[in-house]
Amino acid sequence: MSNPIASASLAGAPAHATQQQPGRLALLVMLSGTFMVVLDFFIVNVALPALQADLRASTGTVQMVVAGYGLANAAGLITGGRLGDIFGRRRMFMLGLLLFTLASLACGLAPNGDVLVAARVLQGMAGAVLQPQVLAMIALVYTGESRAKAFGAYGLALGLGAALGQLIGGVLIHLDIAHLGWRSCFLINIPIGVAGLLLAPRFIPPLANTGASRLDLVGMLLAAAGSVAVVLPLVEGRQQGWPVWSIAMLVAALPLLALFAWYQRWLAARGGAPLVAPALLAHRRFVRGLLATLAFYVGNASLYLVLALYLQQGLHIAPMHSGLVFTAMAVGFFLASMGSARLAKRFGGAPIARGALLLAAGHVLQLGNVLWGGQHMLALMVPILFVQGLGLGVVMAPLVSAVLAGLPPQHAGVASGVLAMVQQTGNALGVALIGLLFYGQLHGAVTPAAYADAFAASLVYLTVSALGVALLYRRLVRVGA
Repeated sequence: MSNPIASASLAGAPAHATQQQPGRLALLVMLSGTFMVVLDFFIVNVALPALQADLRASTGTVQMVVAGYGLANAAGLITGGRLGDIFGRRRMFMLGLLLFTLASLACGLAPNGDVLVAARVLQGMAGAVLQPQVLAMIALVYTGESRAKAFGAYGLALGLGAALGQLIGGVLIHLDIAHLGWRSCFLINIPIGVAGLLLAPRFIPPLANTGASRLDLVGMLLAAAGSVAVVLPLVEGRQQGWPVWSIAMLVAALPLLALFAWYQRWLAARGGAPLVAPALLAHRRFVRGLLATLAFYVGNASLYLVLALYLQQGLHIAPMHSGLVFTAMAVGFFLASMGSARLAKRFGGAPIARGALLLAAGHVLQLGNVLWGGQHMLALMVPILFVQGLGLGVVMAPLVSAVLAGLPPQHAGVASGVLAMVQQTGNALGVALIGLLFYGQLHGAVTPAAYADAFAASLVYLTVSALGVALLYRRLVRVGA
C-alpha cells in the first residue's frame, strides 16, 4: 500500500482527509537544520580575522574557508535532493544533520587552516544532503493553511539565519566562552545538531521513497561540474582580478549545463532514471518560478554584504554593534514571515509582487537617507531596515511555496535541490555583481564619503533587482501558470 502522504501532490491537496499532520515540534526539528546551514554561510565572516590570526592562515586559505563551503553545497544540492527521493527524506535529513554536526565539530577543533578548509567542504556537502529534504518534507507532509504556515516558518529560518549570523558571531566572539574565541561560531552547531538527531525519529514522519533505486552518477558529476563552473569564478573571480581561469570556467559552464540537460533527456528516453527528470524542467510554472527566485536572490546576500561593509569599514562600527543594526531588518523579516500565510490566503500570489515593491521602496528610502540623512543618517537607517526586512519576509516564503506548487511527489526532493541550487547561484551572482559595483565606486578611497557613495550605488542596483522580482513574478509565474 502506498504512503498516503507521498501520494499527495505538492500543491497541497491532501491524499487522505483524515491524515494527521505533524505538529510544531516536527517543523522546528526540520528547520533547525536549515537554520544551521544558512547561519554558517554568514557567521563565519565575523570569525575570519580571528581565525586567520590564530591559525596563521594565508589569505588564500581564508578565502577557501568561505568559498569551499559554498562550492561544496552548491555542487551537491541536486544530488542531495535525488538521494532523498531514492532513500527516503527523513533518513537523508538525519544523515545530513549527523554529517553537518560532525563537520562543525571538526571545524571547531581544527588545528590548522588546511584541516579547517577540509571540514568546511564536508560541512557544505552535508548541508547539500540536508537542505532539499526540509523543503520536500514540508511540501509533502503539510497541506492547506498548515502548509502555508510551514513555508512561512521555512522562510523565517532562512532570513533569520542570514540576518542574525553576524550578530550571533559577534556576540560569541565577544563573550569568548571557555576561551574558545572564533571556534564557538562552529561549535554552537553541536547541541542543535544532537537535539535534532534525537528528536527527528520521534516527531518527523517516515516518508516512503518514490520507488526509484538508481542514482544517475554521470548526471551527478555533470551537475556538480556545471554548478562549480558557475559558482567558483563568481565567488573568487573578483577578489583575484578575474584571472583567465575564472573567465574560462564561466565560458565552460554553459556547454557543461547543456550537456547535462541533453544527457538527462537521452537517459530518460532509454528508460533510465535521470538525476533531474526532463518532465520537471518542462513544467512551465516551476521554470518560471526559478527565474523569479534567481532575480530575488541576486539581491539577497548582496544586501547583507554591502550593508556590513558600509557599517564596519565606512562608519567604523564594531562587528557586534553592526550586528545589532542588522537586528532591525531581522525583526521586520520575522513579523512579515509570521504573517505570510495570512497574506497568501488573502491575496493568493499577490503578496510576492507587493512584497518586492515594498522592498524596492525600502531601498529607495535607504538611498535617500544615505545621501541626505546627514548626522541623523544612522538613526534613520534602523527603521528603514525594518521596512526592508518586511519586504524580504513578504517575498521569501510565499515564493518558495509558489515554485514548488503543483509538482508531483516523485520530484519533490530533486525539485527542492534545483530550487536550492538556484538560490545559491543567485547569491553568488549577486555578490559578484555588487562587489564589482561597490569596489568600483570606491576607486581605492577609504573615506566615509566614498563608502557612502558606494553603498548608494549598490542600493540603486538592489532597487532594480527588487523591481525585477515583481515584474518576473507577475509575467512568468502568474500569467500562463
